[in-house]
Amino acid sequence: MQIKTKKELKETIEYEKNIYLGKSSKARIKERFTKYRLWSIFQYLKALRRAEYYFNKKSKNVYFEIKYLFAERKKNKIGNKLGIEICNNSVNKGLFICHSGSIVINGEARIGKDCILHGDNCIGNDGSNSEAPIIGDNVDIGVGAKIIGDVKIANDTVIGAGAVVVKSFEIPGSVIVGVPAKRVK
Repeated sequence: MQIKTKKELKETIEYEKNIYLGKSSKARIKERFTKYRLWSIFQYLKALRRAEYYFNKKSKNVYFEIKYLFAERKKNKIGNKLGIEICNNSVNKGLFICHSGSIVINGEARIGKDCILHGDNCIGNDGSNSEAPIIGDNVDIGVGAKIIGDVKIANDTVIGAGAVVVKSFEIPGSVIVGVPAKRVK
Protein backbone atom coordinates (compact mmCIF):
# COMPACT_ATOMS: atom_id res chain seq x y z
CA MET A 1 0.00 0.00 0.00
CA GLN A 2 1.32 3.40 -0.85
CA ILE A 3 -0.05 6.19 1.29
CA LYS A 4 0.20 9.33 -0.81
CA THR A 5 -2.11 11.86 0.83
CA LYS A 6 -2.74 13.11 4.37
CA LYS A 7 -6.33 11.90 4.01
CA GLU A 8 -5.18 8.33 3.20
CA LEU A 9 -2.77 8.47 6.13
CA LYS A 10 -5.48 9.58 8.55
CA GLU A 11 -8.00 7.01 7.26
CA THR A 12 -5.47 4.16 7.50
CA ILE A 13 -4.41 5.08 11.05
CA GLU A 14 -8.04 5.37 12.19
CA TYR A 15 -8.93 2.03 10.54
CA GLU A 16 -6.08 0.30 12.36
CA LYS A 17 -6.79 2.12 15.63
CA ASN A 18 -10.31 0.64 15.58
CA ILE A 19 -8.86 -2.83 15.03
CA TYR A 20 -6.41 -2.60 17.93
CA LEU A 21 -8.21 -0.41 20.43
CA GLY A 22 -11.87 -0.62 19.47
CA LYS A 23 -14.14 2.36 19.06
CA SER A 24 -14.85 2.85 22.76
CA SER A 25 -12.93 5.76 24.27
CA LYS A 26 -12.97 3.96 27.64
CA ALA A 27 -11.18 0.95 26.12
CA ARG A 28 -8.68 3.22 24.36
CA ILE A 29 -7.85 5.05 27.60
CA LYS A 30 -7.40 1.75 29.44
CA GLU A 31 -5.09 0.36 26.73
CA ARG A 32 -3.04 3.54 26.65
CA PHE A 33 -2.76 3.84 30.43
CA THR A 34 -1.73 0.22 31.01
CA LYS A 35 0.57 0.20 27.94
CA TYR A 36 -0.98 -3.13 27.04
CA ARG A 37 0.70 -4.96 24.14
CA LEU A 38 -1.97 -3.96 21.62
CA TRP A 39 -1.34 -0.28 22.40
CA SER A 40 2.40 -0.75 21.79
CA ILE A 41 1.86 -2.67 18.56
CA PHE A 42 -0.59 0.00 17.37
CA GLN A 43 2.04 2.68 18.10
CA TYR A 44 4.45 0.76 15.86
CA LEU A 45 1.89 0.55 13.04
CA LYS A 46 1.09 4.25 13.37
CA ALA A 47 4.82 5.04 13.09
CA LEU A 48 5.07 2.68 10.09
CA ARG A 49 2.20 4.46 8.32
CA ARG A 50 3.73 7.88 8.94
CA ALA A 51 7.12 6.67 7.70
CA GLU A 52 5.43 5.29 4.57
CA TYR A 53 3.67 8.59 3.93
CA TYR A 54 6.87 10.64 4.19
CA PHE A 55 8.85 8.00 2.26
CA ASN A 56 6.40 8.35 -0.62
CA LYS A 57 6.60 12.17 -0.49
CA LYS A 58 10.34 12.58 0.15
CA SER A 59 11.28 13.13 -3.50
CA LYS A 60 9.02 16.23 -3.54
CA ASN A 61 11.28 18.40 -1.36
CA VAL A 62 13.75 18.53 1.52
CA TYR A 63 10.99 19.03 4.11
CA PHE A 64 9.53 15.59 3.41
CA GLU A 65 13.01 14.03 3.34
CA ILE A 66 13.70 15.33 6.86
CA LYS A 67 10.24 14.29 8.11
CA TYR A 68 10.85 10.84 6.63
CA LEU A 69 14.16 10.43 8.48
CA PHE A 70 12.53 11.26 11.82
CA ALA A 71 9.50 9.05 11.12
CA GLU A 72 11.70 6.13 10.06
CA ARG A 73 13.83 6.56 13.18
CA LYS A 74 10.74 6.48 15.42
CA LYS A 75 9.38 3.40 13.63
CA ASN A 76 12.70 1.59 14.02
CA LYS A 77 13.04 2.57 17.68
CA ILE A 78 9.61 1.14 18.55
CA GLY A 79 10.18 -1.86 16.27
CA ASN A 80 13.49 -2.72 17.96
CA LYS A 81 11.75 -2.80 21.35
CA LEU A 82 8.93 -4.99 20.06
CA GLY A 83 10.98 -7.21 17.74
CA ILE A 84 9.08 -6.11 14.63
CA GLU A 85 10.68 -5.21 11.30
CA ILE A 86 8.36 -4.22 8.45
CA CYS A 87 9.61 -2.38 5.37
CA ASN A 88 7.69 0.60 4.01
CA ASN A 89 4.89 -0.03 1.50
CA SER A 90 4.88 -3.80 1.95
CA VAL A 91 1.66 -4.17 3.98
CA ASN A 92 -1.84 -3.01 3.10
CA LYS A 93 -4.11 -1.52 5.76
CA GLY A 94 -5.68 -3.58 8.50
CA LEU A 95 -2.66 -5.66 9.52
CA PHE A 96 -3.31 -7.20 12.94
CA ILE A 97 -0.27 -8.42 14.88
CA CYS A 98 -1.41 -10.54 17.83
CA HIS A 99 1.96 -10.75 19.59
CA SER A 100 5.16 -8.80 19.24
CA GLY A 101 8.54 -10.44 18.87
CA SER A 102 10.40 -11.74 15.87
CA ILE A 103 8.24 -10.49 13.02
CA VAL A 104 10.16 -9.74 9.82
CA ILE A 105 8.62 -8.70 6.51
CA ASN A 106 10.90 -8.25 3.49
CA GLY A 107 10.63 -4.99 1.58
CA GLU A 108 9.77 -6.85 -1.62
CA ALA A 109 6.89 -8.78 -0.01
CA ARG A 110 3.33 -7.60 -0.55
CA ILE A 111 0.64 -8.35 2.01
CA GLY A 112 -3.06 -7.68 1.39
CA LYS A 113 -5.72 -6.05 3.54
CA ASP A 114 -6.83 -7.29 6.94
CA CYS A 115 -4.20 -9.98 7.42
CA ILE A 116 -3.32 -11.45 10.83
CA LEU A 117 0.14 -12.33 12.10
CA HIS A 118 0.22 -14.37 15.30
CA GLY A 119 3.92 -13.78 16.02
CA ASP A 120 7.34 -15.27 15.28
CA ASN A 121 6.73 -14.87 11.55
CA CYS A 122 9.17 -14.35 8.69
CA ILE A 123 7.95 -13.32 5.27
CA GLY A 124 10.87 -12.94 2.91
CA ASN A 125 13.01 -14.12 0.04
CA ASP A 126 14.84 -17.44 -0.07
CA GLY A 127 18.29 -15.92 -0.46
CA SER A 128 18.76 -17.11 -4.04
CA ASN A 129 16.92 -14.15 -5.57
CA SER A 130 15.07 -11.02 -4.52
CA GLU A 131 11.59 -12.42 -5.13
CA ALA A 132 9.41 -12.33 -2.02
CA PRO A 133 5.90 -13.56 -1.20
CA ILE A 134 2.69 -11.96 -2.39
CA ILE A 135 -0.08 -12.58 0.12
CA GLY A 136 -3.75 -11.89 -0.54
CA ASP A 137 -6.41 -10.28 1.67
CA ASN A 138 -7.72 -11.77 4.93
CA VAL A 139 -4.88 -14.26 5.34
CA ASP A 140 -4.38 -15.65 8.86
CA ILE A 141 -0.74 -16.59 9.48
CA GLY A 142 -0.23 -18.81 12.54
CA VAL A 143 2.45 -18.44 15.18
CA GLY A 144 5.88 -19.49 13.94
CA ALA A 145 4.81 -19.75 10.31
CA LYS A 146 7.37 -18.76 7.69
CA ILE A 147 6.60 -17.81 4.08
CA ILE A 148 9.72 -17.83 1.96
CA GLY A 149 10.53 -17.18 -1.68
CA ASP A 150 8.60 -16.37 -4.83
CA VAL A 151 5.21 -17.63 -3.63
CA LYS A 152 1.64 -16.42 -3.90
CA ILE A 153 -0.98 -16.99 -1.23
CA ALA A 154 -4.67 -16.60 -2.16
CA ASN A 155 -7.24 -14.54 -0.25
CA ASP A 156 -8.87 -15.99 2.87
CA THR A 157 -6.13 -18.59 3.42
CA VAL A 158 -5.24 -19.91 6.87
CA ILE A 159 -1.61 -20.88 7.42
CA GLY A 160 -1.14 -23.17 10.42
CA ALA A 161 1.27 -22.63 13.29
CA GLY A 162 4.84 -23.58 12.43
CA ALA A 163 4.16 -24.06 8.74
CA VAL A 164 6.96 -23.37 6.28
CA VAL A 165 5.50 -22.19 3.00
CA VAL A 166 7.89 -22.48 0.03
CA LYS A 167 5.40 -22.89 -2.83
CA SER A 168 2.30 -21.03 -3.98
CA PHE A 169 -1.24 -21.79 -2.80
CA GLU A 170 -3.63 -19.97 -5.10
CA ILE A 171 -6.98 -21.51 -4.15
CA PRO A 172 -8.94 -19.01 -1.99
CA GLY A 173 -10.05 -20.27 1.41
CA SER A 174 -7.32 -22.90 1.71
CA VAL A 175 -5.89 -24.22 4.96
CA ILE A 176 -2.20 -25.05 4.74
CA VAL A 177 -0.03 -26.72 7.38
CA GLY A 178 3.25 -28.57 7.83
CA VAL A 179 6.90 -28.44 6.88
CA PRO A 180 6.96 -27.99 3.94
CA ALA A 181 3.39 -26.70 3.89
CA LYS A 182 0.64 -28.71 2.22
CA ARG A 183 -2.99 -27.88 1.56
CA VAL A 184 -5.37 -29.79 3.84
CA LYS A 185 -8.58 -27.98 2.93
